[in-house]
Amino acid sequence: MIELGLRNDVYRRPLMTALDRLGLREGWRCVDVGAGGGDVSVALAEIVGRDGRVYAVDSDPTARDRVAEAASASAQVVAITQAGEDLLLPEPVDLAFCRFVLMHVHDPLQVLTRMGAAVRPRGWVVAQEPVTTAGRIDGRPFSMPDARHPDVGALLPALALRAGLEVIDAWAEAPAGAGPGPVADYVAHLTGVNPGDDPVVLPPLVTVVARRPA
Repeated sequence: MIELGLRNDVYRRPLMTALDRLGLREGWRCVDVGAGGGDVSVALAEIVGRDGRVYAVDSDPTARDRVAEAASASAQVVAITQAGEDLLLPEPVDLAFCRFVLMHVHDPLQVLTRMGAAVRPRGWVVAQEPVTTAGRIDGRPFSMPDARHPDVGALLPALALRAGLEVIDAWAEAPAGAGPGPVADYVAHLTGVNPGDDPVVLPPLVTVVARRPA
């Protein structure tokens, strides 16, 4: 199993499972769409090595500085300021990845379509998105009013097919807990409210592993 240096990421297991399924290895070209602070981009860079390349793409110009700081020891990470709907890379890649991105963009289908066009024929597209309202805090549904598509994960396999991709696998995982711990810390970070000892089931994260047709 691929191990990622994402110690504080409660959703790291589904990402590790997906990358292990692909056989991600040294020399691969990847794009991390919606890279944010660059944690996943750096984790990918550690796997693909010096002969690989990771394009860290984000629409927020300040993300470029955050990625540069996070990837200071990884020369193979290239930060690009670009919207997912406009994704255009200088070369085809082996893997296009996004997580917690489609829930915020204007057109999730367009982003998936651009990701499919960015990979080489038979290249991989991996998308991970939540079903927000399926999460629970003390039995009450989660709410993310700032997200344009909070439950886009429920539509993700169908969107991948509409984007012209071949869906190889799809599944959902939801970390759970009660009392102090990583799950409670994540909820506090996400919502600004500490759940205390209340039982928590985080929103299921739907993972789709797809390929661009030959």
